[in-house]
Amino acid sequence: MEDTMAGTDEHDGGNSAVEGIFDALEEATKGRDRVTLGTIVEAIGSRGYGPFLTVPALFEITPIGAIPGVPTLIALIIVLFAVQIAAGRDHLWLPGFVKNRSLESTKIDKAVDKMRPVGRKMDRWLRNRLRVFASDMGVRIAAVAAIALCLTVPPLEIVPFASSAPMIAIAILGLAILVRDGALMLAGYAMALGAVAIGIGMLGGGSPVG
Repeated sequence: MEDTMAGTDEHDGGNSAVEGIFDALEEATKGRDRVTLGTIVEAIGSRGYGPFLTVPALFEITPIGAIPGVPTLIALIIVLFAVQIAAGRDHLWLPGFVKNRSLESTKIDKAVDKMRPVGRKMDRWLRNRLRVFASDMGVRIAAVAAIALCLTVPPLEIVPFASSAPMIAIAILGLAILVRDGALMLAGYAMALGAVAIGIGMLGGGSPVG
């Protein structure tokens, strides 16, 4: 099985970094009734590490993530990627049983359509800021944080929409890696702490702020 190319040379600014991911996803679904995860991975593989965290996390917060078991599956996929990112691998790999799973192309296209307006806004304000926090070491630290957040997803699945909180944090960390935005990376860590607090509150049966 071939590995998927990835690397640490991410996009340096906003421009169309996020929309470029959506363009790649739409191209992957073109002419197909269903598309495998392996095909999706290959489509985004040339864009560096960031999309491997951002894309699965964004899908989890769309209606696709409401399907029972899907949040945990997405968390597993992110962990598989994040472990390799933390280890500094230049090529990312997925086992066959994950790579060959498929989704309906229409569902992916609908999810992309819903996310595009947000992507356009992100491309306008994402910038190369505080790069020290998005250095190669910063990328590895973010990958470890993503792993920790994914571990909270299976128990959170019992509470409707609760698993979206850690996924939003992971998506932010992935975007920060994509454009090497250290300020956004710090925002991702803040969101990660908030997600953990929300999760503890929900699983404890009380309000996380009360």
